[in-house]
Amino acid sequence: MEILVVILQACVVLGAIVMGVRTGGIGLGLWGVVGTAILVFIFRLPPGSPPVDAFFIIIAVITASSAMQAAGGIDYLVAIASKIIQRNPRRLTFVAPLVAFVFTVLSGTSNIFFALIPVIYETSYRNGQRPERALAASTVTSGLGITASPVSAAMAAYLILMEGTGYGLPQILLVTIPAAIVACIATSFVQQRLGKDLLDDPEFLKRVKNGTVEVPAALQAQYEAKYGGGASVSAGTPTPGADEAGTATSSVQPSRTAAKAVPIEHPVPEGGKTAAWIFMAGTFLVVILGLFPGLRPAFPDAEGELVPIGMSIVIEMVMFSAALVIILVRKVKPSLVVEQPLLRAGFVAAVALFGIAWMADTFISANEETIIEPLGALIEAQPLWLAVALFIVCGLTTSQSATTNTLIPIALVAGLAPGIITAMWPSLIGVWLFPANGSQIASVETDMTGSTKLTQVPVWHSFTIPMLVSWVAVVATGLLIQLVIPV
Repeated sequence: MEILVVILQACVVLGAIVMGVRTGGIGLGLWGVVGTAILVFIFRLPPGSPPVDAFFIIIAVITASSAMQAAGGIDYLVAIASKIIQRNPRRLTFVAPLVAFVFTVLSGTSNIFFALIPVIYETSYRNGQRPERALAASTVTSGLGITASPVSAAMAAYLILMEGTGYGLPQILLVTIPAAIVACIATSFVQQRLGKDLLDDPEFLKRVKNGTVEVPAALQAQYEAKYGGGASVSAGTPTPGADEAGTATSSVQPSRTAAKAVPIEHPVPEGGKTAAWIFMAGTFLVVILGLFPGLRPAFPDAEGELVPIGMSIVIEMVMFSAALVIILVRKVKPSLVVEQPLLRAGFVAAVALFGIAWMADTFISANEETIIEPLGALIEAQPLWLAVALFIVCGLTTSQSATTNTLIPIALVAGLAPGIITAMWPSLIGVWLFPANGSQIASVETDMTGSTKLTQVPVWHSFTIPMLVSWVAVVATGLLIQLVIPV
């Protein structure tokens, strides 16, 4: 009878997650709260601990990010990334993924990647390269930046869970950052060799014939020699547009006349550079205080020993303060900060984390003997199952922070070493498993050549191979690195 009740409770948890995914957006968190209510009022389970600290870390970071966005700081970062990408067209498949990763680390959100999509596409298209190679690799590696950023929502959740394990922010970053860089390079190396060149791609040739896309100037001579010419040439011209997050970007439409390639410019509002540097200074301060606990104020614990304040409080204080400094220095209206797309996206992530994590903690805490201990024993015996679980659950929920709060406690209960858990944690790259993310859809829609695509099989698309390569590379490298990280 007890097993049947637990199965029913598990159905409630899974049902709430499925309904939340179908509802989308803030619905994931709201269904999580409803699932918690059902577990408490119908099954009479004691309510778990709501993730208050993680919730407010996300709110603090996203407030600072939104203040930076309102002051033009995001535009400044995008402008820098755009210049780096366009200056290295021949090595685009290697440069673009690393740029996408680094700027996600700096901003704490992969939303910044939206503005880079048309730049990556146009640079590859102008130079006669297959756009899928750089676009798909960069989309995937931007996700690696989430588990390597000290100010991402997933990191906020992970830091709270890892308190007391000996693995703080410094140890986590020492594992995730180098592992992610290796994964970026491995992904680029494989991706560079995937897919046919444009002049051998049937879909591209079909679109050229139909007049929906033109042969870039870099390939015109080869095209005429191979197919007899007859196609107009395009160098590409930028036109203003908007990404799915609502921020201004530059989208690219092929030109009808041969022209010298014009660099894609991202205008930066006055003061954007200052705002970006204030935000990055806050991020740097968080890292420094994490690296050197002695710099943090210490207070006596229950036993009278001085203990430095936790990193969750540090992040909240620093990032809220950074937001205020940006507002004061750049004279940004507070009402404008609230209107930023990043704040809306961050609030959705915070609510999703709150609801799903609360429900998961309620279910897990009440069923440790029945489910968690056997599951923990399985993970302890075969640690790689944790990586598989993180990958699949993140793909189903499309939420790195909610997945973190759902599965990491199980690994901790199982007694898995914090270094091994941290090495497995970037398996959240499974968020790209299904083409349900804005970055994937935007990349497909931007690629006029048709090389970046989805298929009728939901888990097989242009992002599948780079996602799998990144997953294997980041976990394997992380497992090696954690062996030499002092605890």
